[in-house]
Amino acid sequence: MADLIRLTAAELAAEIAAGSVSSVEVTEAHLARVEAVDEKVHAFLHVDREGALAQARAVDERRAAGERLGPLAGVPLALKDIFTTEGVPTTVGSKILQGWIPPYDATVTRRLKEAGVVILGKTNMDEFAMGSSTENSAFGPTGNPWDLTRVPGGSGGGSAASLASFQAPLAIGTDTGGSIRQPAAVTGTVGVKPTYGGVSRYGMVAFSSSLDQGGPCARTVLDAALLHEVIAGHDPLDSTSIDAPVPDVVEAARNGSVAGLRIGVVREFRGEGYQAGVLQRFDESVALLRELGAEVVEVSCPSFDLALAAYYLIAPSECSSNLARFDAMRYGLRIGDDGTRSAEEVTSLTREAGFGPEVKRRVMLGTYALSSGYYDAYYGSAQKVRTLVARDFERAFADVHVLVSPTTPTTAFPIGERADDPMAMYRADLCTIPVNLAGNAAMSLPCGLAPEDGLPVGLQIIAPAMADDRLYRVGAAVEAAFQARWGHPIIEEVPAL
Repeated sequence: MADLIRLTAAELAAEIAAGSVSSVEVTEAHLARVEAVDEKVHAFLHVDREGALAQARAVDERRAAGERLGPLAGVPLALKDIFTTEGVPTTVGSKILQGWIPPYDATVTRRLKEAGVVILGKTNMDEFAMGSSTENSAFGPTGNPWDLTRVPGGSGGGSAASLASFQAPLAIGTDTGGSIRQPAAVTGTVGVKPTYGGVSRYGMVAFSSSLDQGGPCARTVLDAALLHEVIAGHDPLDSTSIDAPVPDVVEAARNGSVAGLRIGVVREFRGEGYQAGVLQRFDESVALLRELGAEVVEVSCPSFDLALAAYYLIAPSECSSNLARFDAMRYGLRIGDDGTRSAEEVTSLTREAGFGPEVKRRVMLGTYALSSGYYDAYYGSAQKVRTLVARDFERAFADVHVLVSPTTPTTAFPIGERADDPMAMYRADLCTIPVNLAGNAAMSLPCGLAPEDGLPVGLQIIAPAMADDRLYRVGAAVEAAFQARWGHPIIEEVPAL
């Protein structure tokens, strides 16, 4: 059983399909791992043991009956607690939804179930996806399996940590400003932010609607591609969903190559604030791309220097609108409803008790930015910067096939180190935010360990909108080359828990 947790999702799927092992056995092995290590890691907020085993039994029964199943049928997965799950708690890491049992599945949840993917449970996250460290969860922080005193990134640190600690072979995250890619980078895993609109947002609790995007998390590029294929595609329930064929990401991952590609290195993504070891591993990755046959050129995107400031006006403005629905009147937490207070008083008391400090900070920032007399100066100006970022990408992609950069300026920082310094925390997403502003696709994959601290470093690959397959083509080639150099996947280096 112990060996099963070390297999990739593709390997597990092949073993299950061949009848060498059942989905129930695979699921039980991962549930045993959760029970053994998650008290230390705290990757999960809710483990649905009975539900997972029931899903696994159903897959085994369907296969025994001769039914043709999907390529990931029977493989376990950890689901970020931002997607609604019928009959299973969804908290979004917040006390304001503690105990809420959704009456419906998100589209991503439904597609996973239809594909026979076994959902082990819901993973920890920064409250309402607002954070870069998973320290803002109302239910306590998650530890990085490489060093439990350090953060696993955020907001989807629980999903990334579940992979790095071998509690699940697959996970789902969401990426508003880097919340899939940044945790992937600091945990030595693979995370992909699809093109905006490429994966349905229906049933995904909204933070910033023009930026939020669900995506796959895994330990290998191929596993991420297989999961991407399951969850992507048009959804009429999401008005921003793209009605176009999903790029063939699995084919790209199986046939990775950079030969003949022109790859741009973003000049703005290095300098002050970047850890020396991160830049060293990135430069080695660029050299590797040349060795593999790519033409590498430097690209300047000057508006990227303004992206962080623009993001922290646009995202809070949208969250201040989206979170207005949590009013204690219809669902979730309700404080002070003793029959003597008005609805306004109950709403105020509930929000005071239910929202954490970071959520309150962003709601106030957003409300101020949208207020009369300040809208044009703040929100309007930020949207102009967003246009400039998109134009920089357009110019770059007219000359290169993909862009590359470090995923994060530093490796994982100690829990608590940036808790009282919001700007230091926000800078963790310096390299990832421009992609969300423009709606492009991007991937983070491991590119080695920083020599200063022995912690993972991520390589970010950025592709144009609806060219998600380029991420997998380049990512698979880099992954194969690094594995040949190291002799094993980087994730095997994770300390035993």
